[in-house]
Amino acid sequence: MGVTTFTISVDGIRLAGELHLPKEQKDSMPVVVICHGIPAGRPANGDPGYRPLAQSLASDGFMAVLFNFRGCGLSGGNIDLDGWCRDLQGILNMISTRPDVDQSRISLLGFSGGGAVSCKVAASDTRVNAVALMACPAEFSFLFKEQELEEIVARAREIGSIRDADFPLDAKVWLEGLYGVEARRYIGQIAPRPVLIVHGTTDEVVPVEHAKILYEAAQEPKELVLLEGVLHRLRQEPRALDAAQDWLDKINKMGEVDINA
Repeated sequence: MGVTTFTISVDGIRLAGELHLPKEQKDSMPVVVICHGIPAGRPANGDPGYRPLAQSLASDGFMAVLFNFRGCGLSGGNIDLDGWCRDLQGILNMISTRPDVDQSRISLLGFSGGGAVSCKVAASDTRVNAVALMACPAEFSFLFKEQELEEIVARAREIGSIRDADFPLDAKVWLEGLYGVEARRYIGQIAPRPVLIVHGTTDEVVPVEHAKILYEAAQEPKELVLLEGVLHRLRQEPRALDAAQDWLDKINKMGEVDINA
């Protein structure tokens, strides 16, 4: 397997990422774009993050795209979920220029807030052929309350997700942009492309009811996997990762999804 780093620019913001390539590279490879969640704190020393997942996907024959949204990791800018949607579209634009990508097999694997972003982008971007959602919130108002807006912004500054002193120019507008990335509003527009929803029954951040709301709002083909006794951080849960990878493998072995079927 090989790894190459890349940078792209979206809204004048530098985004950093990695391409994890299969050992046996082909002329036309399926792609999985990994979309991380909203950071709750600074990365812990020694935490490999999503890199083991990218490596596992590459060993399974996928080109795995691992990147940081704006305001996170090595990418520039400030955290902004509306901007995250444009970031993901920028990643899709980059993938679309590569001759070694099977353009009919581009899947999104979104965790928590990254899952909500994946829903919104996939709803209108048919370059995406499948979406897997891991502990995805149906909406955000329960987690980021308007009456706690000052504390939310202060916390984002503390952990380094808001880096500029003059950002956000209007905190309420910034929060409304976050609310606008509402997965339950967009998930039904992904069909007839398949959707997988994976959630832990004891998720301490996003209650499991959100998974049930999303499943009801989604159209066929759809699949719901509830993992008994599992918490929120599904990137650390082998059963969740196995379920997602098995599903992605199954979907992509089917070849091109006919979105007009």
